[in-house]
Amino acid sequence: MARTPAKSPAAAKPKADPIPNRERPGEPDRYQASKEELLEFYRQMTLIRRFEERAGQLYGLGLIGGFCHLYIGQEAVAVGLQSALNAETDSVITGYRDHGHMLAYGIDPKVIMAELTGRQAGISKGKGGSMHMFSVEHKFYGGHGIVGAQVSLGTGLAFKHKYANDGGVCLAYFGDGAANQGQVYESMNMAELWKLPIIFVIENNQYAMGTSVNRASSEDQLYRRGESFRVPGMQVDGMDVLAVRGAVEEALKWVRAGKGPIVMELKTYRYRGHSMSDPAKYRTRDEVQAMKDKSDCIDHVKRELEALGVTEEELKKTDKDIRQIVAEAADFAEQSPEPDPKELYTDVLVGTY
Repeated sequence: MARTPAKSPAAAKPKADPIPNRERPGEPDRYQASKEELLEFYRQMTLIRRFEERAGQLYGLGLIGGFCHLYIGQEAVAVGLQSALNAETDSVITGYRDHGHMLAYGIDPKVIMAELTGRQAGISKGKGGSMHMFSVEHKFYGGHGIVGAQVSLGTGLAFKHKYANDGGVCLAYFGDGAANQGQVYESMNMAELWKLPIIFVIENNQYAMGTSVNRASSEDQLYRRGESFRVPGMQVDGMDVLAVRGAVEEALKWVRAGKGPIVMELKTYRYRGHSMSDPAKYRTRDEVQAMKDKSDCIDHVKRELEALGVTEEELKKTDKDIRQIVAEAADFAEQSPEPDPKELYTDVLVGTY
C-alpha cells in the first residue's frame, strides 16, 4: 500500500511576517530651530571643521603621531544628534574618528588637541592619542580602535542605564564598514531581547576605508540591518543638521518609552581620506568636489541663517572667533609638556595590586 508523502515544512502555509505590522517610530520632521539654535549649530560645526583642519596641519608637521582620522564633512551628524541628548544622564561611545564627537559634547578643544599631540594636559594624559579619548565626566566612553568593538560596549552602557533606572540612553556610533561585524548583530539581538535604551548610529560616509559600501555590503540600505532582530531603523540625510536633529528626536522618544533599541543610518560623506595616511585614490576629485558644492552641511546652515536675516558680517565674526579658539588650542598643545615616564604605569588597572 502506497504511503502518502508527508508534507514538507516548506509546503506549509507561510505565516504572516509580523514586522510590517509592528509599531514603529513616527516619521521624523525636520527640526524647526530658532535663530539662536541655528547659530549654535553653525558655531559647533565650524569649530569641528577648523579644529580638524588644524589637526591635519599638525599631523603634517609631525606633532601628531600614529593614526589620525578626521571628521571633515560629517559635522552635521555629531552636532545634530548630540544636541538632543541629556548631558546629565545620556552616554556616548564611538570608534576612532572621535574628535568631532568630543567637540560636539562641549569638551574643551585645548585638552583634545593636547591629547592628539600626546601631552600630559590631554584628556587621557597623552596616552590615548587620536583614537582613544575618554571623558567619564561627560559620559563619553571613547574612542575605540577595534572596528565595531564599541557597539557591544555601548550595549553594556545601555544595560547599565536600564539596570540603574537612571533614565539614560546610550548613543553608539559606528561606520558602514563596522556594520558588517558579527559583534554588531550580537549586540542588536541582546539589546532587543532586553529592550535596552540604545540608539545604534551608523555613520555611512560611503567608504569603509577605501571600499565603497555598495561593493562591500550585499544590503547597502544599512538602516534595515536590525530588521531580523525586530529592531526598527530610519535613514536620515546626514548632511542636514536639522534633518538629523528631527530624526533623533523621534528615536529618543521611542527608546525613552522603553520600546527597545533603534538603528539610525546617517547618509554622510567624508572629504578627506580614511586617515591622514590615505591618499583616497579610490574616488575622483570631481566626486568629492561635487559633494562640497551641493551638500556641504555648513554651507547649508549658512543659507538657512541668511534667510533668517543673519548678515555675512555676523558669520565672519563667528568664523574669526572659532579660528582664534583653534589657534589657542594648538598653541596650548604645543607648549604643554609630554607625560612623565611614570605615567606609563598609571590607569592600567582599577585599584592598586
